[in-house]
Amino acid sequence: MKGTEVIAESLQACADRLYTVPGYPVIGIAEAVGAELVINERVALEYALGDSLSGRRAAVIIKNVGLNVCADPLVNATTQGVRAGVVIIAGDDIHARGSQNTQDSRYFGELAQVPVIEPGAGTCYGAISAAFEASERFSRVAIVRVTSQLLEGEVQVGTSLCHRNQGRLADPDLTMQGRAQAADRVTVEMFSWSRASPLNRWKGGVVGVGAADGDSHAVTVYPPPRNADTLATTRELGRPFVHEHRYVSPPSNPGQPETFHDRGFCRTFCHNCPFTSLMDSIREKGMQVICDMGCAVLAGNPPYRIGVASYALGSSVAVAAKSTQVALIGDFALLHSGINALIDVYEKQSPLLCIVLKNDRMGMTGGQPVYDLERYLAWADPVTCPAGETGQIKNLLELPGRPQTLIIEGTCPEGCHHETVEC
Repeated sequence: MKGTEVIAESLQACADRLYTVPGYPVIGIAEAVGAELVINERVALEYALGDSLSGRRAAVIIKNVGLNVCADPLVNATTQGVRAGVVIIAGDDIHARGSQNTQDSRYFGELAQVPVIEPGAGTCYGAISAAFEASERFSRVAIVRVTSQLLEGEVQVGTSLCHRNQGRLADPDLTMQGRAQAADRVTVEMFSWSRASPLNRWKGGVVGVGAADGDSHAVTVYPPPRNADTLATTRELGRPFVHEHRYVSPPSNPGQPETFHDRGFCRTFCHNCPFTSLMDSIREKGMQVICDMGCAVLAGNPPYRIGVASYALGSSVAVAAKSTQVALIGDFALLHSGINALIDVYEKQSPLLCIVLKNDRMGMTGGQPVYDLERYLAWADPVTCPAGETGQIKNLLELPGRPQTLIIEGTCPEGCHHETVEC
């Protein structure tokens, strides 16, 4: 069987949801599995993260340049964590047959500190299962790098049991620094995993990577799967990634992750913030939201604790559409990068209550002005309500069974800063 067929078969056996922005060389995989078309690659990954929060495994099938669009949620998922496995199938066009460059997707493994697997003809089937298991073990996205040589060539057909585990989200009592420290501790474990993986085959001589021939074969290409001497001579398709990274070491011991209690405080909304009554109403209704970056992220902290997860700026719309069905996002974040997801959600009529905090400024970075959101959202027929209309807001906080955008307008108090709550 061709590599495309085997990877498609393995994906269907392991994944509950499949998303794609098609492109060479992975179009055949996407078509074979009937993957859902998405407006862009970033939204596809955010949908997958939402599925993960709901306990569903998800795969995103994209080409190399599409991985660039995923960078923000990909990197931030490492510190936020995942529950069910999330795998990106990244098709590298190393001869630029259908692309504007020949970039190598494996470098995103180092950038995001995620496991990267590059199967060969003998490990094509098992690599997909191993990627999902790695994603759940290390609570972050996993990348499977494929090339046209692998997909268009003959590969061995195998069987593989998809062992399901449970990843974990970041401890809500950790500070942002603490989350990064906790992620580094898990990254150390990834190095041991790579060296112990049964996917790798060591017989001495030249090490073949992916579809390249060799006496030995490296499959878990990041973190490095063997010591530097073993990887001194490699055959690789594209850049010599494994050879370049043979000396890479795990992070130094970051120590015990910092908690709010260790630091002594956590941050919350400004004194006299117009949106705190909204937070109270959401909490009273027992709603769980996906928080965006910006002021909305503070809803995950005490005293509110209404946020389940926060990934990247603009990500809450798509993540919530596949999980809690309630997104909490600022006007800047929505214009910055959330609006693509909102378009996709409305096009597919997915159930979502998108709550937008409209203060006409960038509240986290100094109060810089923001474009008038409502000029660009007329197509969504949003409902606008002043932040002080608590009774009306409570009536509007209902899951509609379809896309609904609720804009809450408020003016930030001049000269105020985010307050701190003693922990």
